[in-house]
Amino acid sequence: MAASKAKEKYVAYVSTYTQGDNHGIKIYDVDLERGRFTEKDQVEITNSSYVSISHNRRFLYSITDFGVESYRVLKDGNLEMINFAPINGMRGCYLSTDYTDSYLFVAGYHDGKLTVLRLREDGSVGEITDEIFHKGLGTVAERNSRPHINCARITHDNKYLLVADQGMDHVNVYRFDVSQGKVALADVIRSELDSAPRHVKMSRDGRFIYIIHEWKCYVDVYSYEEKNGQPVFEKIQTVDTVKREKGSSCAASALTFSDDYKYLLCTSAGDNSATLYSVDQETGMLSRIFCLPVSGEYPKDASLFPNNKFLVSLNHESNDMTFFKVDIENGTMIMNGPPVKVDVPNCIIIHKVS
Repeated sequence: MAASKAKEKYVAYVSTYTQGDNHGIKIYDVDLERGRFTEKDQVEITNSSYVSISHNRRFLYSITDFGVESYRVLKDGNLEMINFAPINGMRGCYLSTDYTDSYLFVAGYHDGKLTVLRLREDGSVGEITDEIFHKGLGTVAERNSRPHINCARITHDNKYLLVADQGMDHVNVYRFDVSQGKVALADVIRSELDSAPRHVKMSRDGRFIYIIHEWKCYVDVYSYEEKNGQPVFEKIQTVDTVKREKGSSCAASALTFSDDYKYLLCTSAGDNSATLYSVDQETGMLSRIFCLPVSGEYPKDASLFPNNKFLVSLNHESNDMTFFKVDIENGTMIMNGPPVKVDVPNCIIIHKVS
């Protein structure tokens, strides 16, 4: 298995803010055997705060100023722009597609807006089919005084859209009408006060939901099923993302599965660490393997390599990527070569080249 993985070809797409450099997406060749990246190409786009790849792996979508851009994923892993589409709001922070690749969901942190756009068969972004502004007042904290949507992801059955609102400390569950591209509120998953739910992930089979909370640094695990036409979520576990120490100040950021869904990886700013959990495939429960420093400032995103032998951390404030050799059995990761400079990185996707 490891040998076959090494022969496969992968590229990494890294989204960045553009401060003086107008190439907001960097493309790297991935060396699975050495655990390193080599720069391959770059794409001219402004302030790519997040990228997402379609479920059929043919198209890549990116946030940009005033909207979204779509790209065709070429056979060598390079990107060819298809089109730009406005979102009728402030710049988004997150985007994802439904499981039919017919719609694009965009989360707006700054204006608390959810936007649904139609996707065409050629991968281009079409018209807006629905848009909702979250409303309400949170606590009297600087950041949690109003809605801040940070994530929008559809359940595996393509029936419910989970929208994490950091400002309101809850995840709105919208029923999704795939024929019209419309959403309607069906439920609310409520979190602790001032916990700031940030990102949502699903297990490979869709039976479990994972929600990371930025301010209180923990991951909630929920079981999910539909009963009598209604979504049912039951909390089954809460795990910390950092070692809680008196006087420490941390903020959880990334949440991502390994390629095989056997491991869940998260990062936290403040102590600047990466935490890796093993995932029980039957129960969905998490067991911590390690929580170790990433040798960079504000690890906004991170990823295990597809062979689970290496890890890369995108360090937003130290403007670099750091690489590590991972020993899952012994619960360690060791620095693997020097950092690679990249200005204000936001998000990474490792993609298998066809």
